[in-house]
Amino acid sequence: MFVSFFPRPKLFFLSFVAWSAFAVAFWYLLGRDMGAWFAMPPADPEALPIVGVHYFWTPQFLWFYIYFAVVTAIFAGFWFVALPHPWAMWSILGSAAILFSTYFSVQVSVAINNWRRPFFDLVQNALTEPDKVAASDLYALLLVFAQIAFLWILVYVATRFFVSHYIFRWRTAMNDYYLSHWQRLRQVEGASQRIQEDTMRFASTVEGLGVSMVDSVMTLIAFLPILYALSTHVTHLPIIGEVPAPLMSAAIFWSLFGTVLLAIVGVRLPGLEFRNQRVEAAFRKELVYGEDHADRARPLTVRELFGNVRRNYFRLYFHYMYFNVARSFYIQADNIFAYFILIPTVAAGRITFGILQQILTAFTQVSSSFQYLVNAWPTIVELLSIYKRLQAFEATLHGGKLPDIDTEYLANPEVDARPGDQPA
Repeated sequence: MFVSFFPRPKLFFLSFVAWSAFAVAFWYLLGRDMGAWFAMPPADPEALPIVGVHYFWTPQFLWFYIYFAVVTAIFAGFWFVALPHPWAMWSILGSAAILFSTYFSVQVSVAINNWRRPFFDLVQNALTEPDKVAASDLYALLLVFAQIAFLWILVYVATRFFVSHYIFRWRTAMNDYYLSHWQRLRQVEGASQRIQEDTMRFASTVEGLGVSMVDSVMTLIAFLPILYALSTHVTHLPIIGEVPAPLMSAAIFWSLFGTVLLAIVGVRLPGLEFRNQRVEAAFRKELVYGEDHADRARPLTVRELFGNVRRNYFRLYFHYMYFNVARSFYIQADNIFAYFILIPTVAAGRITFGILQQILTAFTQVSSSFQYLVNAWPTIVELLSIYKRLQAFEATLHGGKLPDIDTEYLANPEVDARPGDQPA
């Protein structure tokens, strides 16, 4: 799954994490200030936030682009020379390009958050004091938003096009790797489906989850300081009262609560999803044999296999039902949680409409980043079921032990029809 596309996967990912941690630490300790040596100093912390599309080519951003390119070149150069791999250009430089695009998207959110305060303050002034605000000022700020949005659209479209090719290259690498060992793998149940379908699903799902995780980390890095600064406008939380950095504390608590809740209620779903693929594959395989052999796909046999499919789907529906209940309740509560904790501050009139919008946006960004598992849990369930299927290939190739769920099914195909697991 990984060795076909990445050089020495375990060592590669460990080195990536270590190098990334070093690069981030060096940037905040020394690297950011080094831009002043090249007439690209960091922004003055006392200066007002930059509002407009030129936010992306300020001296500090130009210096960061150079820094990112140098750090990437050093890391990629080491792997190109020390452990060359036929897919290194895509797996290393392609991953770096996706990381940069993710960072850029996060900064778009920061730029829009900078825009919210002046725009909504103008809206508030216009609504409370008629004829005080010129319509041209509002149009000008809408134009600023449009410029930022159009830049994001350009980057988004280009990124999705690139990512599509990146995913297919990963699928190609897995496809070539597995087909080179086809004579050993063909004995595995559903081998054709695992190569034809699961490789593409695995590559696209891992890429999506990986980008989401990196996006969450980068969003936290970008918005936590903003949320901490905005906490100066909020002194009290409902019920609790005064706490240090109230907005940050509330965001962390609420996100951890949702993550733990959904991890507990959704713990059975990965295994059920995998069993679902097994019974579907057995049913499909018998039908395929029936196309070429008259003695296969007999009504009783097919009916029994479809009965396994039916039972597993009903179990899956039951477990997803209570999972969706918990997830839906949490998501709906999440929509009003930020407003709930801000009620004392709003009622006291301590903030303007523009600051309120900035707080809501920053709070949502931070809490949703902490809620990575909450938002990604259905996709993680799907990925785990795909991983379990492809893991059988890995075990076959390396003479290892089959996953427990595979040996369980081989020993007793009726394991998926246990009545005790069927909801009443």
